[in-house]
Amino acid sequence: MFETISKIFKEAAVSVIPVAVLVVVLNYLPFVSVSLSTGQLVTFSVSAFFLILGIAMFSLGADLAMTEMGEHIGAGLTKSRNIKLLVSVCFLMGVLITVAEPDLSVLADQVHPGINGTALIVAVGVGVGVFLLLSVLKIVFKKQLSLMLSFFYMVLFAIAALVILNGNDNFLAVAFDSGGVTTGPITVPFIMALGVGIAATIGGKDANENSFGLIAMCSVGPILAVMLLGVGSDGNLKIDPANYSNAEPLFETVCHTALEVLLALGLIVAFFVALQIFCLKLPKKKLIRIAVGIVYTFMGLVIFLTAVTVGFMPIGFNIGEQLATGSNSILVGFGFILGAVVVLAEPAVQVLNKQVEDITDGTVSKKSMMIALSIGVGISIALSLLRIILGFNILYYVIPGYFISFGLSFFVPRLYTAIAFDSGGVASGPLTSGFILPLSVGACVTLQGADGIMGYAFGIVAMVAMTPLITIQLLGFKAVVTNRMRRKIAMKRILSADDEQIIDFM
Repeated sequence: MFETISKIFKEAAVSVIPVAVLVVVLNYLPFVSVSLSTGQLVTFSVSAFFLILGIAMFSLGADLAMTEMGEHIGAGLTKSRNIKLLVSVCFLMGVLITVAEPDLSVLADQVHPGINGTALIVAVGVGVGVFLLLSVLKIVFKKQLSLMLSFFYMVLFAIAALVILNGNDNFLAVAFDSGGVTTGPITVPFIMALGVGIAATIGGKDANENSFGLIAMCSVGPILAVMLLGVGSDGNLKIDPANYSNAEPLFETVCHTALEVLLALGLIVAFFVALQIFCLKLPKKKLIRIAVGIVYTFMGLVIFLTAVTVGFMPIGFNIGEQLATGSNSILVGFGFILGAVVVLAEPAVQVLNKQVEDITDGTVSKKSMMIALSIGVGISIALSLLRIILGFNILYYVIPGYFISFGLSFFVPRLYTAIAFDSGGVASGPLTSGFILPLSVGACVTLQGADGIMGYAFGIVAMVAMTPLITIQLLGFKAVVTNRMRRKIAMKRILSADDEQIIDFM
């Protein structure tokens, strides 16, 4: 047990320290126009320490509780052979967990008065519930993920055209961002494990592939839901930059965060308890293990989200504001480096990489996944900051990006496609919305003014969710090409071998 905890803390430290070092070094570079006060650096450093603690505790809790609960619920409901019960529970769970997701509450607070916060949260929750239901049916009836995603994204782009014709371009960036924030640190481990449990129970030759794809599908629902809100809205979307530069007092932040996390975990636990009583009947030993894991998950998320809100959000906004006053190339270059290292600190990414390595028996290693994600997220941040500098619509990135993604899906194993689309949702976690988005807002305030925030600064979460789709599928394409080359070399050696080297067993 001690070795496991030590390993988890080491992984958490390796994830956060590069980000902290990058920010501190940036403050002392002579050719960069960034200058942070001693108080800001101390606050950021202390927050980084608690970020490590929070990630470690969350990772331990996810292993002990969230993954276990998801797998048991998925397997237990599937074994009951009651499809109506399975999809009904999945729909309700998708709605309620999403409504309580802290990242979604943060987004809802930022987009008023153009969108009513409650309406946004309910619409996104229903969107996730419907698409979680569809994801479960995909596994049960063994439908191909890439075909379903292609269809729904075509519908999505058609609705986007209606939003543009209605003059509500700002809704597009918010809509695509909503797809990223809903797959947060609470829902990701649970939904992924739910898919693993259902796929393992159903079995079949495509069980590994069917284990993935739920996160990808659940990211589509919120985008469609918010776009539908945008069709009939007046588009009066504004945000006050002071929300980023002025942090709440520590005690208030801790209490607010603890309440949100308690609500989110409470909904999951309530569902699990009800299913335990009526369906699962798990032994007492497993229930104790899960209960301990829930406590670790709660404490880890409260510490993590508080550290991001208090230390990382204001610093991110300040850095973005100051960097934008200097060279555009330095701003874009820093964005790439920042994106490449920030994804290491996302807690849900650690869960995904571990599950991918386990499901594929090491074929897709944690290291290769992390490299692909880092490159993808780094590119996405750089492109997003370039969009702020030049000032153009996010669709100029999103439409070609998704067409490339779907095109690659025809040339790589379906398992890689499913992993890639899940990775997109997972990569856009709380550190993205709590550090990179404020940096983007700060840069936008300097370059485009406060009125341009919703149109240009937002959408960065969507970009973080999109580029890993391409990089991880390219990883799969590389694996396909490598295997073909090896087979060709092996066949060439066989054909060129002397007859004397061939053993005759007849």
